[in-house]
Amino acid sequence: MSRINLLPWRAERRKQRQKEFGVMVGIAAAIGVVLWFLVNMYYNAQIDGQNERNAFLQQQIAAVDTQITEIDALEAQRSRLLARKAVIEQLQGNRSQMVHLFDQLVRTIPDGVLLTSLKQEGQTLTLEGRSQSNARVSTYMRALDSSGWMTSPQLTVIEARDGVPGLPYAFTLSVQLSTPAAKEAAASGAVDPAAPADPAAPVSAPVAEGAAS
Repeated sequence: MSRINLLPWRAERRKQRQKEFGVMVGIAAAIGVVLWFLVNMYYNAQIDGQNERNAFLQQQIAAVDTQITEIDALEAQRSRLLARKAVIEQLQGNRSQMVHLFDQLVRTIPDGVLLTSLKQEGQTLTLEGRSQSNARVSTYMRALDSSGWMTSPQLTVIEARDGVPGLPYAFTLSVQLSTPAAKEAAASGAVDPAAPADPAAPVSAPVAEGAAS
């Protein structure tokens, strides 16, 4: 005898499929949530790591900026020390300059010339004095030019003026201080042929009087 199923099997099957579909949707949703959570954790870890690296870089940059500031301060101090060193070296080099200049003034001044004042501005030396004649001044200028410590004498003023008996002419001339090579040559013993052979000659007295004035 054949059996006929009169139950609503299609509805039961539909419910079973809906139930299975709901389970699959729930599983998929759970998997999605888990994946989202894992991806979120991964990117948060990446962001945290990058923030740590940025903070480390900021610290290193701040340290480098501090070092740069210290280096700038040291460079400024070094520049000041070098400038001071240059000034000291210049003073050391020029310490004996006036001694040599006065020595050359003594050696080069001829008879009949009296210096009354001298003034130095940089490398220019201005000499003022009295002379018996124009020829005496010309002789003095040639002696200065060949002294080794002074060069390029230029006569500014020469005129007849009362005031010193026997020395009627007042003159003003300027000379340039010579180069170091010429100074070394002068210091090695080069003496102007027109200079007096005896340093103790009476011509040294007028120079002393002029220097004192």
